Amino acid sequence: MGLLNSACVVLVLFGLPFVLNSGEYVSTVSEEYLSALGDPGMKNPYVRVALEAWNFCNEVGTEAPNMGSPSLADCADRNCPLITGLNGKCVIHHRVNESDNNLRAGDKFPAMDFKPYTNPDLYAVEKGLYLASLCEVHDNSSDPWQFWTIMLKNGNFDKNTTLCPENGKQVSRIVTHRNFPCFGEGCMNQPLVYHNYSRFVSNANQMLSAVGGFYGTYDLDANLSKGIGQNSYFSVSWQKNLSTGSWIFSQRLTTSSKYPWLMLYLRSDATKGPNGGYHYDGRGMMKKLPVSPNFKVRLRLDVKRGGGANSQFYLLDIGGCWKNNGKPCDGNVLTDVTRYSEMIINPATTKLVPLEKPYDIRDPYSNPQAQELVQILPHPEWAVHGYPEKKGDGWVGNPRTWELDVGALSSRLYSYQDPGTEPATRVWSSINVGTEIYISRAGETAEWTASEFDVLVPEGVEVDGSSSYCNHPFCNGRN
Repeated sequence: MGLLNSACVVLVLFGLPFVLNSGEYVSTVSEEYLSALGDPGMKNPYVRVALEAWNFCNEVGTEAPNMGSPSLADCADRNCPLITGLNGKCVIHHRVNESDNNLRAGDKFPAMDFKPYTNPDLYAVEKGLYLASLCEVHDNSSDPWQFWTIMLKNGNFDKNTTLCPENGKQVSRIVTHRNFPCFGEGCMNQPLVYHNYSRFVSNANQMLSAVGGFYGTYDLDANLSKGIGQNSYFSVSWQKNLSTGSWIFSQRLTTSSKYPWLMLYLRSDATKGPNGGYHYDGRGMMKKLPVSPNFKVRLRLDVKRGGGANSQFYLLDIGGCWKNNGKPCDGNVLTDVTRYSEMIINPATTKLVPLEKPYDIRDPYSNPQAQELVQILPHPEWAVHGYPEKKGDGWVGNPRTWELDVGALSSRLYSYQDPGTEPATRVWSSINVGTEIYISRAGETAEWTASEFDVLVPEGVEVDGSSSYCNHPFCNGRN
C-alpha cells in the first residue's frame, strides 16, 4: 500500500524545518483550554502510578524468574480524620497490594472479570486492566481515570527467535541485514523489579507527603543490595513538591555491556482503548484525546545527567495511529501504522539524514505493527510553538517549565499517506517524556525529574479518552 508496508520505520530527523504549509494551521480564534487529564498538573493528592516493561517488540516473551508479570501499580489514598483536633492521624490506604503485583501468567485474578491467560503476553495486558480497575478514580466528571504510566523497554533483539512479528506479520525466521544488540539466548528478558510502596514522610514543618518508587535491573544475576556496580539499572520515585502541589517524578536509567539499549518514559495514555505503540486495550490518564492542531502540553523538566551522546532524550514524544489511506486504525496490525513525533533535546544528537527526504532505517520488528517516526531537533522554526530554539535549551543545568503548542507543530510535520487519500485526523493517544539510550558503547546514565505535567484541549472537545480501534481479544466487550 505504501512505504510503510515494506519498511516499518521511517526516521525523519530535522536540524532545519521540513514542514507542510504552516499557514494552513494558524488559528485566528481565541479558545479556552481545559485539562484533558484526570490529574491536571500532577496535583491530585492520590498516588496513581503504574509500571509496565516490554521487550523489543512491545511484548513480554518470558517473565523474569521469581517476579510477577511485568505490570505493576502503586495506587494509594490519603485517609485523614474529618474533624481537626482529634488524635487520629492520616494513614495511607493501598488499593493494590503485594499479592496483586506478584500475579504471574496463569494465576487466577481475585476478580472474576479477568482471564488468567497462560501466555505471558496476554496475561500482562489483562493484569494491567485488573490493576487499573483497582486504581480507577471517579471524580466530579463522568469519565474515570486510572494512573500515570512508567514504561520500560529492553532494546536487545535476538534474531534467532521469532518472538517479534515483522510489520505485524508472524514469520518463521528473521531475515535482516541490521545488527541488533544481543549477548545470546535470553537477551530479550524482562527485568527484576522492586517496589518501595508509597508511605508518608514529614518535612521540617511536619507537613506530610507520600513518597514511593520502583527500581531494578535487567541483569538477572545482579545483587543490588551490594550496589549497582556494572549492572544495568532503572529507578523512578515520586514525592510531592509542597510548594507547588505537583508530584515530582525522579527517574534514572543506566545501561550496561549486556543491555546497551534501554528506554524509560513517563507516559500519559488514553484511559481506554489502545495507546501509542500498542494494539490492545490499555488504561491511563488522558480522559480527552488531543487532536492536531489544537492542543498544548505543559511540563517542568530538569535533566540532571544526559545519558551520553546516544541518549535520544525526548522533551516530548507523542504517539497515535492511522492507516496510510488516512483512515483511523481499526486493530488490523497488517494495515495499521503507529505514528510518533519526537523532540530530541540532547545537544550531542546530530542530523543523521538529508533534510529533503525521509530516511528508511528498516526496523520492522520493534512494534506490533508498522510504525513511522518523525524526530526533530531544536531550531528557531519550532520555537514559535514554545519548543527549544537552539542546542542546550532545556538540557543539563538549564531546567525549564515548558508550554508547548504541540497541536500546531504536529500538524506541520510530514506524515506519509498514500497519494490521493484524504488527510488523516491526527489523534494522539499517548504523550511521553523520557529517554532512549541507543546502543551505548559503555555504561551510560541519564537522570531527570518531571513535574507539573498537563495536556490542554479546547473547551467543549468531544473526543473522549477512548482509542476505539481495537479488535484484539483484550478489547472484546470493553470498548
